[in-house]
Amino acid sequence: MKRRDLLKGTIAAGAAAALPARVFAQANPTASRDRQLIAIAREQLDRVGADIWKKDIVGIADFGLHSANQRFHFVDLVNERVESFFVSHGTGSDSEHDGWLKRYSNIEGSEATSRGAYMTRSWYRGKYGTSIRLDGLDPTNSNALPRAIVMHPAEYARPEHIGRWGKLGRSNGCFALGPDQFAKVLLDLSGGRLLYAESLGLAEDGSRRMPPIAQTELLRRPGGGTFERTNPGVF
Repeated sequence: MKRRDLLKGTIAAGAAAALPARVFAQANPTASRDRQLIAIAREQLDRVGADIWKKDIVGIADFGLHSANQRFHFVDLVNERVESFFVSHGTGSDSEHDGWLKRYSNIEGSEATSRGAYMTRSWYRGKYGTSIRLDGLDPTNSNALPRAIVMHPAEYARPEHIGRWGKLGRSNGCFALGPDQFAKVLLDLSGGRLLYAESLGLAEDGSRRMPPIAQTELLRRPGGGTFERTNPGVF
């Protein structure tokens, strides 16, 4: 290498190092969000890690965002990378079908999404093809196994569904992804890893955004006296 070329390379590297951090943030606008997701993944592993078999990858479902957003995040803690996809919520969580989750529930028959930490278990062949069983680790999702809350592929969770309807379809409380996206779930998240569901409201730029509706926790079975309370811990 010529001395002149070496000097040019050194000057360019020095100039890049001198650039303010905000320039790099603009080049990668999701960097702030991804750092927060990595931190949340590690916090949840610290909290429930004794129940988790594999701690290299964590799935985070952010139901504080509309279903037209990529709100399911694969957090690779080994390489500190995040990859995001779409995910559906339950019919009982969004009876208005406007794309916003409004109710969480752990009640059997509610067809609602449950928040909290899950451990992924083995896969099986079910109604929607290959699916992954989930074991709820919190009081808010402890009925996941008896409720058959699982991860599965679904046509109504394809990204193309958003282009036509402006939102995804709804599940019966399960975590449904498009078939192409679910292939990654099957390979990278099954077999004893952590899945965490909560209303974080983490936008792509890293800011936190409150949904335009109240989100509640359904605490009583309909018919036996339905009681809902606003969940102050959602954000």
